Amino acid sequence: MSEDKKNAVLVVSFGTSYEETRKVTIDAIEASIAQAFPEHKIYRAWTSKMILKKLKNRDNIHINNVTEAMAEMEKDGIRNVIVQPTHVINGIENDLMIEDALAFKDKFQSISFGNALLTTEEDNRRVIEAIHEEFKGLPENHALVLMGHGTTHHANAIYAALDYTMKDMGYSNFFMGTVEAYPSMETIIKKIQSFHPEKVHLAPFMIVAGDHARNDMAGDEPDSWYSQFKKAGFQVEPCIKGLGEYPGIREILVQHAKEASA
Repeated sequence: MSEDKKNAVLVVSFGTSYEETRKVTIDAIEASIAQAFPEHKIYRAWTSKMILKKLKNRDNIHINNVTEAMAEMEKDGIRNVIVQPTHVINGIENDLMIEDALAFKDKFQSISFGNALLTTEEDNRRVIEAIHEEFKGLPENHALVLMGHGTTHHANAIYAALDYTMKDMGYSNFFMGTVEAYPSMETIIKKIQSFHPEKVHLAPFMIVAGDHARNDMAGDEPDSWYSQFKKAGFQVEPCIKGLGEYPGIREILVQHAKEASA
């Protein structure tokens, strides 16, 4: 094997069972990384056991988990690995990914890790700018409500910090909430009520627009964010577009992979 083919980037994502969102998010991120690393072989691993199982059962498609991807790279004669997650925060998924990859540290010359999307304060600001770029046509009297996943992990504090940073950067009509933690839907509705927007736009703050975006955010069930905002008397428009579709977000992940290779 030639020297330049001994290097690889393993792109690690939570995963999705929706093919159309995968193409425009995870596939697009991997393509951006491949373009930035022409001398590296690109590998994929997903961390959600539930999604991996669903794809296997429903479509008979096998996608490697981190352990399987590391074993495949070793078998392929790869010597140096950059592991770049597409995870939004340094939460449970990211911790487990690092643990699984480091179990192979004796099998490679080097394993380095790129940061998750939101790691530094500069990342936070760049992510907010990428969102602003995506919604720059939004009138000031319209509110943009972003739905993050949320976690029991201490890294969840990043969501409230982002909400604060958005206001600090002058985007007083941007709001950040989470499905499973704080800031909750109830917190956000109270903030929106005192903002009095003409219209509320809902968008997922997740790499892919999967189940949470389609059901918890934009679904017709009475407990979805869409239904709750409507019930509170707002005009609501959901945007089913994952963060992986935003060029500015893909650039940040490419930058993180480059920093890991330095």
